[in-house]
Amino acid sequence: MQKTCSFRVNGLVQGVFFRQSTQQQAKLLGVTGWVRNRSDGCVEGQATGDEKMLKTLRAWLNHGPAMATVLKLEWKETELQRFDGFCIRLS
Repeated sequence: MQKTCSFRVNGLVQGVFFRQSTQQQAKLLGVTGWVRNRSDGCVEGQATGDEKMLKTLRAWLNHGPAMATVLKLEWKETELQRFDGFCIRLS
């Protein structure tokens, strides 16, 4: 069953390839959606996939890429949305 979740990651998550690494992880898992930097220094996005793959992505987001320091991950299920692939948004 497909679900959509929104997420927000706080910490040292900009300038450490967090968006690119998230996109890579999502594509490996077959998850669609998007990710972007916010002006407040966090990274946010939405992801659609089956429950198992979303759980795996959530676990990865809790630590991110090697240079990142994740202090807090907010994750919540939202209304189902369909996306074409997983993209990095600029705004």
